[in-house]
Amino acid sequence: MDILEKLFSLRDEEYAAFQAKLTPTVAPEKFIGVRVPEVRRLAKEIYKEGKYQDFISALPHEYYDENMLHGLIISEIKDYDESIKELEKFLPYVDNWAVCDTMSPKPFKKNRDRLIEQIKIWADSENVYTCRFGIEMLMAHFLNEDFRPEYLEIPAKIHSEEYYINMMTAWYFATALAKQWDAAFPYIKENRLDTWVHNKTIQKARESYRITAEQKEILKALKRV
Repeated sequence: MDILEKLFSLRDEEYAAFQAKLTPTVAPEKFIGVRVPEVRRLAKEIYKEGKYQDFISALPHEYYDENMLHGLIISEIKDYDESIKELEKFLPYVDNWAVCDTMSPKPFKKNRDRLIEQIKIWADSENVYTCRFGIEMLMAHFLNEDFRPEYLEIPAKIHSEEYYINMMTAWYFATALAKQWDAAFPYIKENRLDTWVHNKTIQKARESYRITAEQKEILKALKRV
């Protein structure tokens, strides 16, 4: 299979233009315009055939859609160590929020004891999307049964000028307020977060249906100026 040829055969130019507007860190001409469900189906097909190694070894890719496909192929890998190895190769080339946020590696759920240490490394990265991916994985895997209050410190100690890191940090804390209110609320009450992240966390939490009306009023009063 010629993967690039296959991607172009699935092209939707209107969708390419739409996606380019949502992803301003990528030049418009880098979008082929393949819808995510189609990319996901293709990733599953390529992984099932076992003929993905040449493609994921050919970095950097030229097109956004190739990066999306790459991330979704990694998400299909069942072995934890192989998954981490391929992520370490790929994350430095991720240049947008959409590719970053679409990746959801399958073996992470069963390897959380090892994953948390890797998350700490990613979250400490100076690379924008490596850091964002680390926070996202912390949100996805460690706000329910495997939650520990000290994990809140991982994103709380990040002080960045990068919009896509700060937005993910706010999303994380808004979700933490919904799932682990008692542990997360002091970070808002005691002003432990940078002002922009603090206020964005409150905004996103107050937009959430998982936050009670009473909690929303408490948060409203804590907005900083």
